[in-house]
Amino acid sequence: MKQLYHSYDEAVALFESLAARRPDLFAVEVIGQTWEKRDIVAVTIGRNVADASKRPALFFTGTIHAREWIGLELAIGFAQYVERNIDYDHDIQEALEQAAIYMVPCANPDGFEYSRNHFSFWRKNRRQNADGSYGVDLNRNFPVGFAKSNKPTSNIYGGPEPFSEPETRALRDFVEAHPNITIALDYHSQGNVFFPAHDFRHEDTIDTTDMNVLCANMAEEIRKISDREYGIHQGKPPAKLIAGSGREYYYSRGILATVVEVGTRNISDYLDDMIEHIREHIPALIAAAREAPNYAREGALPRPGNFRATFVGIDGVTLEWEPYEEDGEREIYFEIYRSGREKSYCRPFNLMGLTQANRYADSNLRSDTPYFYHIRAVDKRSGRKSPFAPVLAVRTHVADEEYHRTYFPIPDKSGYVAEKIRDNAPHFGVNSLFVGVSEAKGVSYGVVTIPLKTIPEEAVIRRARLRLYPMNRVGVTVEKYGEWNAAIIDRDSIGELTKFEDVAAMRPRTYVGRPTLSNHLTQGIWRSWEFSEIECRALQEQIVHKEAVFRIEGPKTLNVGRTSQMMQWDIGYGKFGGGLAFRPHLEITYTLPPKGLELFPKQSFTVRSESIEAGKIAAGFDGKGRKIYATFDFELGSLPDLDYMQITRAYVVLNPVKVYAKENIRFHLEMIDADAERDYGAIRDRRIIENIGYDVSVGELKSEEQVFVFDTYAIQEFGNALRAGRNIAFLLRPSSAQKLVKNSVVEWHSAHPEFTPKLVVEYLHKRRRPVAPVTNLRYRIENGKIRLEWRNPDDPDFRGVFVIKNPFRKPISPYDGDKLYGGPDDWTFDDFGALDVPKYYAVFTYDDVPNFSEPVDLEYRPKGE
Repeated sequence: MKQLYHSYDEAVALFESLAARRPDLFAVEVIGQTWEKRDIVAVTIGRNVADASKRPALFFTGTIHAREWIGLELAIGFAQYVERNIDYDHDIQEALEQAAIYMVPCANPDGFEYSRNHFSFWRKNRRQNADGSYGVDLNRNFPVGFAKSNKPTSNIYGGPEPFSEPETRALRDFVEAHPNITIALDYHSQGNVFFPAHDFRHEDTIDTTDMNVLCANMAEEIRKISDREYGIHQGKPPAKLIAGSGREYYYSRGILATVVEVGTRNISDYLDDMIEHIREHIPALIAAAREAPNYAREGALPRPGNFRATFVGIDGVTLEWEPYEEDGEREIYFEIYRSGREKSYCRPFNLMGLTQANRYADSNLRSDTPYFYHIRAVDKRSGRKSPFAPVLAVRTHVADEEYHRTYFPIPDKSGYVAEKIRDNAPHFGVNSLFVGVSEAKGVSYGVVTIPLKTIPEEAVIRRARLRLYPMNRVGVTVEKYGEWNAAIIDRDSIGELTKFEDVAAMRPRTYVGRPTLSNHLTQGIWRSWEFSEIECRALQEQIVHKEAVFRIEGPKTLNVGRTSQMMQWDIGYGKFGGGLAFRPHLEITYTLPPKGLELFPKQSFTVRSESIEAGKIAAGFDGKGRKIYATFDFELGSLPDLDYMQITRAYVVLNPVKVYAKENIRFHLEMIDADAERDYGAIRDRRIIENIGYDVSVGELKSEEQVFVFDTYAIQEFGNALRAGRNIAFLLRPSSAQKLVKNSVVEWHSAHPEFTPKLVVEYLHKRRRPVAPVTNLRYRIENGKIRLEWRNPDDPDFRGVFVIKNPFRKPISPYDGDKLYGGPDDWTFDDFGALDVPKYYAVFTYDDVPNFSEPVDLEYRPKGE
């Protein structure tokens, strides 16, 4: 396996030969020397490479850690691809015409050669330290967040001071000499994950969205090639953030920077894995290079400002942003992207709209569903694009007949049990969920117990999904082996949740959704198990027990020579958890069996040209071919208060009694103004509110009951009449394709109750409007944290509040930012909020539906601002 990898000298010779063959595309230069006097080389790639410094650039670094050979091999593979394909690959042509690529294929030549020839697991460079040990971790030797250490033997020893090493000084000097660098990619192994740069705060920055989209676009190119999914993780709490890395140094200079962790081993099987990694990362690199011009400092387009949702409905969202100032030199339009998951790509297939306006309406959405929107500006003439506005998250409202619940685990009933650990109880409610198998733990299951106390027993579950946040996949060391499943456990098989033997013996009632394959495991992107209709029924069965127990399981055997196939999921509780924002949860959309009410006409009329007959419903054509109309009214006073009723369905039932009509006649039912006069002229010139259902022909009657179903607009108008205290009226109108029809009449009404028309209204007892918002929202600093306090409304329908944080705009929906708290309390802490970062907080009250109130917000400003 190792013999197929290139030595450092072979790699340098290869790059030099490329430059000799194609001096228009490649240039090689020495940018420094190592402790052992090896040259550190940089390779420049670009059309007319001599002018590379005049174009925005992507900066590639590889193998800064000696044992992570992927960086050097990918650099070789990419350069060879460029030479072979430049003449016909449109993507690489466009990338190199608009941008340059700088590559330092191996940032640690001494350490790499030591790893290759002496000790494969070597990580550092080859400096001789004062205590006689060797090596500095070069990716801890940069100044941003540098951590002083007195343990030179440590694998992460950062050196005596920042830039103490010739290798990091060479990288520093190169970057400082090339201000055209806009994107930096630092290649490592292992993990199949992108780690965007951070600023040592657990807060999103204005360009977090740009970095996440860059990584997501690259990840989609990887998935397209190999079906492998890459995660994106920016160091969320309570993780200890890496200190002194090159990524943060590049970021501090205004460069979008990310680490790319490739594969599941430092030195992969070359033929089985490494070649595939190279193949899948080449299009990802090209995609990143094509973005480099959009982040150039000169002539940069400003990102769209105040991107927000001004309307969120059941099936539609309206987006707005600040208009650009008029600029005669530019013609600007905007790209709007929509995705169904966090940290998603922005590619042509999820580009939802192009507009020159500062408003966009998105429709035909699914109810009670999260959506994520991105927007950027585009200069039509140059094709250059702006950075992205911060991502906008919304959730469409529940449909008229729907309710929503989000449930979090019961801490002391949720944790993991491992075969080789004697006492598993301490893991529950504290530690991560370790699921899979390893030599150290043996087989390990996750147990997640979800309370279902607040969902009615008669609920009919329409949709559900169980979600877990993957916080570390490094323990999954085989690329395509094993799968991870979630199962609802049969209640009769549940024993002691903290005993491995009992959990292993549990019987699944059903598995949920599709399994997660090992090559689909990611870090930093929620994994969802979507319930099918049958699985929703199985979940429904758990409601009577007031809780549902899920077992999360992975592979149970190890491949020969491997020590772990273990995934780690955040539990969201305890000192190891990331808090509420990363807690496992079960989302349920459900409905209830509707209540029904039958109304009978207050009055009815048959209206002929020469007479009006009360108490009878007949329609058709008289002996002179004139239309005969029928009308009937209903009183609505017996219906509940509309503010606490949601009409789910309404329809009129008519029974034909006598049919004296020709086959080519059809009958239409219309909702009309109940206050309209019942004379022939007024009826003929009536105002139609809405047609009800579909017209019926004489041939469809045959004495059968006819049902005319209200459409959505008709239900709205029905609700308006109910709210205004008005009656509701209907009219039967005949029509025919023939010019003249005579003596064709259908009688629809008699005194017999069986044939009397009726209006059937099906409804749910459901509050339509939110409870009042909170009052007296304020904050103070307590024990180094921001404490928020407020006063809840005094309303029996009040169930709790959502507290949302957003550093970029006032949250205008309960999903527009980071959720800090959900529940009935009147205070909370921003546990991981940085005191020196300005931000907005908003509090939304909710009821049992839930309906959310308008936000009550405040702006936090650090002292001194």
